[in-house]
Order: sequence, then C-alpha cells, then structure tokens
Amino acid sequence: MKITDVVSHILMIPDVHEGDADSAQDNLVVEIHTDEGIVGIGESDTNPWGAKALIDSPSTHNMGMGLKDILVGQDPLNIEALWDLMYVRTMHFGRRGLGVSTIGALDMALWDLKGKALGQPCWMLLGGARQSSIPPYASLQPQGGELQTYTDSLVDWVQTAKDFGFKAVKLEVTLTGPYAHGGLDAPEEKTVDVVEAVRAAAGPDLMILVDVQYAFQNARQALRTLKHLEPLDLYFVETPLSIDDLDGYAYLHDNLDIRIAAGEWQTGRFEFIDLMDRGKVDVAQPDVGRVGGLTEARRVCHLAEDRGRIIVPHCWKTGIGIAASVHMAVNTSNCALVEFLPSELCHSIMRKELVTDELRMENGVIPAPTKPGLGIELNRAVLERLKVG
Repeated sequence: MKITDVVSHILMIPDVHEGDADSAQDNLVVEIHTDEGIVGIGESDTNPWGAKALIDSPSTHNMGMGLKDILVGQDPLNIEALWDLMYVRTMHFGRRGLGVSTIGALDMALWDLKGKALGQPCWMLLGGARQSSIPPYASLQPQGGELQTYTDSLVDWVQTAKDFGFKAVKLEVTLTGPYAHGGLDAPEEKTVDVVEAVRAAAGPDLMILVDVQYAFQNARQALRTLKHLEPLDLYFVETPLSIDDLDGYAYLHDNLDIRIAAGEWQTGRFEFIDLMDRGKVDVAQPDVGRVGGLTEARRVCHLAEDRGRIIVPHCWKTGIGIAASVHMAVNTSNCALVEFLPSELCHSIMRKELVTDELRMENGVIPAPTKPGLGIELNRAVLERLKVG
C-alpha cells in the first residue's frame, strides 16, 4: 500500500468571534489517501492556514521539504519511521511549534488509516489497552462580564454536568490575564471566592479541576492566591503562569499542596522534558494534535510514566481529536482523565456535527473504542459547509 495524496481542509464556523479564546472556531482537517482506497483522518489545534502551507508547499532542499512531498509514495503503515522522516525533512523551518503540530495532524491520520487497514482500533496498535475505559471531565466555560453573573454561570454549569453524568469538572476561572472571560478584570483573590462558591454548591464528592489560564505574572503572586485554594480539595490547578516560566512552575510545585498541570501548548517531547524536569509539573497535558500526533504523544506518556507524573490530555477541537485522546488514554496507565464536553453541551457546529459516531460517555466513563482506526468518520456535508480553504 502506498500514499497517493494528502488533502488538507481549512474550516471555519460562520460566527467567529476573534476575541474568544475558543479553538473550536477554526480547524485543519487532513485526509491521507492510498492506492487501496483507504483514507485516514486527522486534525491539529493550530493555525490552519499556516499548517496547510507547510503541507502543500514545494520542497526546496532536503531539510526544507513540503510534508505532502515527503509522504506521497510512502508506505503508510511505517508510522514511526514516517514521523521521524517528517521531523528531519522539515527541520529547517519546523522542529517545534507549527511544524510539529502539522506533523501531528498527519500522524493522527496515519494511525487512523493503519487501524482501518488492519481492522484494529488505534489503542490496539499502540500496544494494547492498559485501561478498559477512561473517565472524562467537562470543561466548563462560564458566561458574564460581571463577577456574580460569572460565578452563577459556573454553578449552573456544574449542575448541568452532574445531571449529564460527569464525575469531574474543570472550572475556567479566568478573571484577569490574557484569557480573561467576557471583559472581566477582577482582583486575583476573587478567584478563591468563585471556587469556594462552586465547591459549596457541588458538594464534596465531585472532582474539581481549576484552570486559571496563565493569569498570574509571577510565581510569588500566584502562590498568594493559590494557597487559599488548598482546603477545597482540587485535583489540580492548570497553567497559573506563562508556559515559559519553568522556574516559576518549579517554585509553585515546591510551595503549594495542589497538583500543578500544564502542557497544552507544548509541541514535541523535548518541551515536555523541560516542563517535567525543570518545571516539575505534576500533571502533563499533551494535546495529541499539537504535540505531534499519537506517535509523539505516546512518547510523552512514557516519559511522564518514568517520572511518576500523571497524564491528562488537553483537547478542545472536534470529535476527531477527542477520539485520538481516548485511544491514547486507554493505552496509558498513568492517564487519569480526558477532556471531553459532549456535543450536546457545545455551541460550535464544527464541534457538534463534524464527525459521525462520536465517542460517548457511559456511566461516567468512556469505554475503549471498538471500531477500526479512530472509530469516527467525517460528516461530508458539514465539512463542505464549513470549508474555506
């Protein structure tokens, strides 16, 4: 079997809001075609215009090649060798960032293709199930430009998630900083008031995670607020600092009795080595598409396991990435949760309708998928409706 074509699609929802920190508004979807008629599907949470350019661009020299040029004619079953080939042959402009994220979409599609060719789910090809199911957590995006409205929105969201069957939720409590919601600019200490209100409403049994989305300027400032969250039995606090402040993350690890999570922006295993070894994060959060696909995500999971760290993947895109995250999680003994908001609770048409046969939560967990490959297919009508390039 040989790869005959690589097709990339840029998608956008009709009502994009540039001020929203919502990556379910645009997408890069890739399809890898073969001479046997089998097609693999992948995506990456990155800039789709830039990624498409890296795929389609002509090659200029042996370390500045277009990704399509690299793959066409290759055996798609040699996935890890192809990952290394793509990484080396794009090293002139890749190595990190957009280059690795684009490789991630293609790698995801290759695993989907291989699973379909061999009649096996991706987790089986990755080495088998080390968990029979994985519990999801609901990422809750509150509404309101005023603090009380914002808090009430989160409380309502938590009840909705509990009614839906979730045993764990993540609160986006972003009152200031680059991701501040709805124009909020509240004092940092109000973060504690919001989390206390949600914990009081939710009761002691619900697992609560908190994402403050890079809100604090330095580790000492963050510690002053986060110390007050210790009595609230949180599973982790996510991305309190700039992701480049590795020494600040280490300082929080050494002085805070709450797990610190980070890694949604990391591209490639080498950045995760820095994050875990120098930054001392307790929970590594690879996004399968961004980090380099299932091949590189599995390497990150093994590195975390060697260091006694927990894996909780980031995923805020479509059912394609969700499926890839679940396959990775099933194959990873140190993966505790996956990020998952079911389509019924989402507003983006791309998130709600782009794939058919989306994975579902059953009794508070997502069972190991049974269909070949990623186990999902594209809704062609929605793909064509949202396609802009």
